[in-house]
Amino acid sequence: MEIKKEIIMMLYNDLKPEVRERVDTTVNQMVKIKEKGGKIVVATGSGPNLHEGVTTLIAELINKGIIDGVTTSSAVVTHELAGSLEKVHRVKGTKIGLPEDRLPIDFLFEASMMTEEELATVETEMFVDRGLMQKVLVSEGATIIKAAGNLAYPLGLRTEKLARQIETLAKANGLPFETIAGAGADPLTMLGAGYRNNVPVLVSIPQLVGGGAVGLALADSISITERSTKIARMLGSASMIIESAVALTQEIHDGPFERYTGHGIWADWEGYYTYSLAGKTLVRIDLDHNLELAWQKQRESNIVQEAIAKGLPKTKLTGVPFRMEMSGFSRLPGSIPIIADIGTIWPILAWQVSQRLELKLDYISYPQSTVEGQLMRDWIVKEVKFADREKMFAAFRK
Repeated sequence: MEIKKEIIMMLYNDLKPEVRERVDTTVNQMVKIKEKGGKIVVATGSGPNLHEGVTTLIAELINKGIIDGVTTSSAVVTHELAGSLEKVHRVKGTKIGLPEDRLPIDFLFEASMMTEEELATVETEMFVDRGLMQKVLVSEGATIIKAAGNLAYPLGLRTEKLARQIETLAKANGLPFETIAGAGADPLTMLGAGYRNNVPVLVSIPQLVGGGAVGLALADSISITERSTKIARMLGSASMIIESAVALTQEIHDGPFERYTGHGIWADWEGYYTYSLAGKTLVRIDLDHNLELAWQKQRESNIVQEAIAKGLPKTKLTGVPFRMEMSGFSRLPGSIPIIADIGTIWPILAWQVSQRLELKLDYISYPQSTVEGQLMRDWIVKEVKFADREKMFAAFRK
């Protein structure tokens, strides 16, 4: 994927001054952390991170040694198993004879647009109704790029079936689902990059539900306590945590084993592994201006901390409609809110940090609203492949 420095500089120069200042602070801290051998962990959400090419960029940053751990969602794992983004043809399912009561609310049905080689690979694993696919592909509808392996036939169904096979292999080896999946995932997925570089990529507890059978298989592969402990160890090892378009992060960045915000105090008494967010930098890239308001109010008057200390409702006291994670984020001395589009911020961070560390990136993302972003999405569809089941199984037969 061609990297155009002038586009990234334009994105940077178009930022609001206060956003540019926060980006500069984040870049400086990322560089200092890496120069000292420290670790940076990312907490990602689903849709925007995929569509803006950010998950693929994070994979590249794992491959280049800049990112040292990821928490994500079961939905992202679903999509990465199918290749991140795919091109589908979407039609009204009722027009090709599918029963209305077995279709989604919009009655749409999709077929994956695959090469003959790709289709033949899937056929070695499961029956593919080529007649159904042909019906869809010749019918009037829309051809679009979307998150892969969701509702499209056959990749969506293939991913559901594969998930249960991965779960069985994970249990047999005493490993998380994500580790097994990573062995067969494309190197430009977070799963694949994590496996190849021995970097943990784990689905957080609040994000287990959402990937259909993948989410269920993920949740069943190891216990909740073991998953929480693995995530706590990953976060505990990090000097910086970057949250990228993700909800419910208070249960990610502090969770049941974190002492600084108080949630892990009894776990610590009972002898569990715990860690502290004290001294860590927590960056959140978010479009919600209420996050900025809550952060500013805390710094101006300590109002969020006082509300908690007095047992008062934070929303009423501050006048800010809180999402759950805003309280913990606002109280952390090392928190940095970046109120901007992740599609704009991530390529700037990646480019500036890699240049300062003298690392050459082979891929970078661009906002999907730009021409370069559209070309990037086409590139991901073509270059990032669905998971190789045989590689996955071969790795663990050993």
